Amino acid sequence: MSNFWDSNVWSFMLLMTLLLGSLMVANIFKRRVPFLKNSLIPNSVLGGIIILMVEWIYKFIAKRPFFDSAMFGYSGHDTLEIITYHCLALGFIASSFNTNDAKLTKKRVGEIFNTGVTTVATYLIQGVVGLVITIVVAGLVTGFFAGSGILLPFGYGQGTGQALNWGAIYESEHGFVNGRSFGLTIAALGFLSAAIGGVIHLNVAKARGKLKLSKRTDGSLHTDEIEEKGEIPMQESVDKITVQLAFIFIAYGLAYAIMAVLGNLLPGMKATIYGFNFLLGVLAATLVKVIVKFLQNKKIIRRKYTNNFLMTRLSNLFFDVMVVAGVAAIRLEALEQYWWILAILGVAGLVISYAYNRFVAKKLFPEYHEEQFMAMFGMLTGTASTGIILLREIDPEFKTPVSDNLVYQNFPAIVFGFPLMILANLAPVNPVLTTVILGVMFVALNIILFRSYIFKKRK
Repeated sequence: MSNFWDSNVWSFMLLMTLLLGSLMVANIFKRRVPFLKNSLIPNSVLGGIIILMVEWIYKFIAKRPFFDSAMFGYSGHDTLEIITYHCLALGFIASSFNTNDAKLTKKRVGEIFNTGVTTVATYLIQGVVGLVITIVVAGLVTGFFAGSGILLPFGYGQGTGQALNWGAIYESEHGFVNGRSFGLTIAALGFLSAAIGGVIHLNVAKARGKLKLSKRTDGSLHTDEIEEKGEIPMQESVDKITVQLAFIFIAYGLAYAIMAVLGNLLPGMKATIYGFNFLLGVLAATLVKVIVKFLQNKKIIRRKYTNNFLMTRLSNLFFDVMVVAGVAAIRLEALEQYWWILAILGVAGLVISYAYNRFVAKKLFPEYHEEQFMAMFGMLTGTASTGIILLREIDPEFKTPVSDNLVYQNFPAIVFGFPLMILANLAPVNPVLTTVILGVMFVALNIILFRSYIFKKRK
């Protein structure tokens, strides 16, 4: 065993201290600095940017990298990427353990279905726009990775974790130099697009008298929102939050077992399989829930062990850490030659995500189109948490069904979005064909999405 004072004993703990400390500093800035206070940039993104600034200043003064030192075990960037990778799956697993017994009407089912289809359609149009840009750039810049445009929907539509996963796959299997940092930067630009685009939209709509911003609530919760009837108590021989973490990590261990088996059966797809850690994590969590439900029906388990409130808190914790670690993991020096390409992708991602979701919200969600648009735009440039941040600006008490739309849309989104995961493997090999397929899929999904308009006109 190493000595307790050796760097490898303390490096991970110091890195976590840096990540969580930056979140605290970001929170102070958000509360004290007027410009930041009025912005919608998430604390996690701001925390990551703060770390990047510290890293840049340190390198300028000390003339050596900040993370590649004994303090962080000489592999700080690699550890940050590992944290990002795992927190993506852990956050999804925690969300999957949430339960909701509310019955849905036919109208609500249709709205949720349309929300899921809109999500995937936005992925597709982001992919088409991203690939068109990088294919053109590859024709002008020798050696540029033409398939890198497919990272736009992963960075904007799916967030930091997926951008890192696919950037890593392209880097290791297809020779995309600095693919990890490229993907992480796109994800960071997505968060900035959500914040900047969201603020501009809110202020313009308010100035035109079309939108009235709601006052933020204090976020207080009632007891029945924290603990439901039949649950285990908060404190027993094992603390309740310990039980929640146990369920999460049991599901993740099961997901690893599934990935290990599939990786051995399909060695050529091992990188892709492990890149789906979040999806297999959701599958494993669902399997655990089914088993627990079966045991409850057989009266073997007599109490409810998972808690929606605590699972949501843990999910938010994992996603916060994922984002701040993902932004901090960007290697700035690796992007010097790509900055202008990333800027074009960032602006294009903002414009197309804004325009398409604005159009869909007005057409398909007329009763609450502003709330639906803000949530979808935030989610499809950042994460679901970003969508909720924007939604709270105009619907702080969630009086509209938009928050439920974001939760339940995952089911149709996974079904319709799975082909995109397959096409992500084709993009590095044949980016032009991938672009065409994505375009055809986008048209097909819009026929499904606007089915009522199309068939009515035909009649």
